[in-house]
Amino acid sequence: MSHMFDLKGKTALITGSARGLGQGIALALAEAGADVVSVSLTSSDETVHEAEAFGVKALGIEADLSDHSKLKAIFDESLKLTGHIDILVNNAGIIRRAPAKDHSAQDWFDVINLNLSTAFLLSQIAGRHMLERGSGKMINICSMLSYQGGINVPGYTASKHGIAGLTKAFANEWAASGINVNGIAPGYMSTDNTAPIRSDEDRTRSITDRIPAGRWGTLEDVKGPAVFLASAASDYVNGHVLCVDGGWMAR
Repeated sequence: MSHMFDLKGKTALITGSARGLGQGIALALAEAGADVVSVSLTSSDETVHEAEAFGVKALGIEADLSDHSKLKAIFDESLKLTGHIDILVNNAGIIRRAPAKDHSAQDWFDVINLNLSTAFLLSQIAGRHMLERGSGKMINICSMLSYQGGINVPGYTASKHGIAGLTKAFANEWAASGINVNGIAPGYMSTDNTAPIRSDEDRTRSITDRIPAGRWGTLEDVKGPAVFLASAASDYVNGHVLCVDGGWMAR
């Protein structure tokens, strides 16, 4: 069965992969044999160096993904690594925390712009490329807040509901053309994004108590699902959002 998860000969473009969850996914795909392009606002040197240690090619692109006028150029630059992109992971995102009554218009637009609009437009660009090739894998990073309302994050919640919807919309149109579009909804993960929550001991305890697995997730917990959705093992999986949450949604 191992050949079904083998990504040798594939090239993956991962956004927001200089650190955190995106970096973990990029390195998982590299370990499975994929060449990787890491696109982030900050330097991806660390990701590139660690990916190359697996014997694959890697390229780092430092770019502001919220500037939609640059997305086509970013994609074209990513093609310089191998000439093709087989896997797109839309991971880049931001979160702004404030009660709904105080959530500024600017915070709303910034979050929706990067988390949802950028993912839509980059998927559109990559989708045209994949449609010409007759194959491709797209993985959108969703969230538990693709299903729930959250607290003090109305913009983020809206964006993650939206990305789950886009996952299904693209899958409906492209599945018959050999392109699989799916999502991963991480549960509560020990990453930079959750640092403000984890600093509140009472809230951290209440969250942990609700997780059937009894712990928060780590980057290691997302690697296997990412490789699965990027590989031939998921060729008949379309429009699905895979919860990697320790059982949170089952509770």
